[in-house]
Amino acid sequence: MDATFTDFREAHLKCSGPLLSTTIIPSAPPDDPNRLRRFFNASSNSTVQTDIRTGLLAHSNTTVRFSKLEGNAWVDVYVAYWRAIGELLLIEDGILSNWSTIYEAWKEVTNTLIRGYSSANFESWTIPCLYVTGRYLRAFAIKADDNSRAKRGSMFPAGMQEDIAGGVGKNENLEDAARIINRIFTLCVSDRAPLAESRKWGLYYTTNLLFKTYFKLNSIGLSKNILRALQASKNDMPPIESFPMSHIVTFKYYVGVILFLEEDYVKAEENLTDAWRMCHRNSQRNRELILTYLIPCHLLTTHTLPSTHLLAPFPRLRQLFGDLGRSIRRGDLTGFDEALEAGEGEFVKRRIYLTLERGRDIALRNLLRKVYLAGGFEQQAGGLPLLRRTRIPVAEFAAAIRLGNKTRGPPLENDEVECLLANMIYKNLIKGYISRERAIVVLSKGGSAFPGTGV
Repeated sequence: MDATFTDFREAHLKCSGPLLSTTIIPSAPPDDPNRLRRFFNASSNSTVQTDIRTGLLAHSNTTVRFSKLEGNAWVDVYVAYWRAIGELLLIEDGILSNWSTIYEAWKEVTNTLIRGYSSANFESWTIPCLYVTGRYLRAFAIKADDNSRAKRGSMFPAGMQEDIAGGVGKNENLEDAARIINRIFTLCVSDRAPLAESRKWGLYYTTNLLFKTYFKLNSIGLSKNILRALQASKNDMPPIESFPMSHIVTFKYYVGVILFLEEDYVKAEENLTDAWRMCHRNSQRNRELILTYLIPCHLLTTHTLPSTHLLAPFPRLRQLFGDLGRSIRRGDLTGFDEALEAGEGEFVKRRIYLTLERGRDIALRNLLRKVYLAGGFEQQAGGLPLLRRTRIPVAEFAAAIRLGNKTRGPPLENDEVECLLANMIYKNLIKGYISRERAIVVLSKGGSAFPGTGV
C-alpha cells in the first residue's frame, strides 16, 4: 500500500488532481504490473479500515492534514477501492467470471467518492478522481451486460432466446451507470463555489461521458436534457475555450452528431468543423469519426465531396465513401444505388444512411449538367459571343435519366421526368423553369443554371 499512499500524500501536497486520480485506477501501471496485487495483499477484511486510515492520515512522514469529516471520507473511498481491487484480482486469477460483481464493487467506489464531494467537501482540484471512477464505471457496466447476455444465451435455445431473453435486462448495468454518471454531472453543474474553486471545471468531461453512455444505450434523446442543463447554467460556467482541448473536441463532436441526427445540418457542420480543426493531427481514429459525419453534412450543405487528398490517410473512409463519391461525380445513378446498397449495413450502423440517400439528388444534378454541357452553344443576335443553349427539350433529360437508370426498373415516362426536374428546381439544384406546352426546360443564363458548379 505504501506506493499508493505516497502518491496520495504527494498529490495533496502539490494539489495535483491527475496524480491523485492514478491512486484509484483499477489497473496496474506498465512499469509496476504487481502494484494492485501488493496493495490488496497488504491488508485483510478485518484490518483494512485501520490499515488505510493509518496509511492515509497517520503516517509519520506526512504534513497533510484533513478535517475529521474529510479524512473519514477519503478512508471510505480507499476501503471501497481495496474491496473492488480484490474482486478484480479474482477475475484475473480465473476464480471469478461474473463481471456484475465487479460492477457493483466499483459502483460502491463511485458512490463513496460522490458522497465525499457532497458531504465532506472534497476540493475541486481532485475532480480527475471523478473522471476515473466514471470512466471505469461505464467500462465495467458494459462488460457486466455482455457477460449477462452471454449467460442468458447459453441458458436458452436459439429459437427461444429472442422471445424469452432478448429484451430482458439488455443493458441494465449500463443504464444504472448512466444514472450514477448523471449524479456526477449534477454534482458539477450545481456547484456554487467561485469558479477558481468550482467543480464546474469537470462539466464537459462528465457531459462527454454521458453522451458516450447514451449513444451506447441508443438513448440519444436524453443527451438533449444535458445540453439544456448546460445552456441554463451558461452564465455561471467558465467559457468553453477555458477547458482542456480534448474536452472541447469531444463535446463539439457529440453535439455535431446530435444535430446531424436531428437533420439540422448547418449547425451540425459548424460543430463538426470546429471539432475537426481542433482535433490533434495524430488522433487518426478521432479525426476519422468526425469525418464520418462531416462528409455527409458537407454533401448536403454545399453539394461537394471530399478530395482524394483529404481521404488519403483514412482507408476505412475511402472504402466507405469511395464508390459513392465516384458515382455522384459521374452522375451515375445506377452506380450510386449499387454503392448505397453495398454499404447499407455500415451506413445504417453509423446512422448516416438516410442522409447519404439524399446524395442521389447531387448525382442526378451532375447527370443533368452533362446534358446541359453536351448541348453546346448557340449564336446570339447582333453578333454577340456564343452562349450555351438554355432551352433543352425534356426528352433529352429523359434519355439521360433512362441511361443513368439502365438497370433499375422500367424507364421513366416524360411526366415522371418533369416531376424530377421540378423537384430539382425546387431544391435550387437547377435554376430555370419547365415549359410544358413546348416540352422544354428553360435554364438560367450567365453561368448559374447549376448553382455551385460554375455553369
